[in-house]
Amino acid sequence: MDTRDGRSERLLVSAAVAVAARPRSLLIGGLGVGFSLREAVSVAELERIDVVEIEDDIVRWHRSHLRHLTADALADARVRVVVGDLADHVAANRSTYDVICVDVDNGPTWTVTPANDALYDQAGTALLLAAVRPGGVLAVWSATPVPAYEQLLRDLGCDVEVCTVPVAPEGAERADPDVIYLARLSAT
Repeated sequence: MDTRDGRSERLLVSAAVAVAARPRSLLIGGLGVGFSLREAVSVAELERIDVVEIEDDIVRWHRSHLRHLTADALADARVRVVVGDLADHVAANRSTYDVICVDVDNGPTWTVTPANDALYDQAGTALLLAAVRPGGVLAVWSATPVPAYEQLLRDLGCDVEVCTVPVAPEGAERADPDVIYLARLSAT
């Protein structure tokens, strides 16, 4: 989690909302430092914003250490924060969203825990896509390009757009840009 920039985390939401058909509901997987949430609450058309964060400590940090970043966003009446695993939440709730934004790892091949690998395989990606309404978008953040994941999204029937954000040179330890995969489902 990095509080210096947040461009790609904001783009995760803004680009997905821009290409989704009539977005009214959005799920953010991963609260992090809150850049994606702040971007989501800035979208007046969104009526429901759910955030699933697996670490209760991170949610608590937003009431103290990170309060200056997200206090207004968390107080927004459209926002509901759930402490839990993203895949479990999607499977158990059977809710559908116009947009799902995933930022729980460093990307499909650079996961925080080995269990998260399943989120990016064919079954896990299909589970996420099943929770996206027709015309909606699954947006996935990655710290590096993953061409195989882009192909998986195409194989699952999505129109895919790839957005890149160069990593700021100051303090950057890697040359790869941040990547946002926008997987749009057909409106029919």
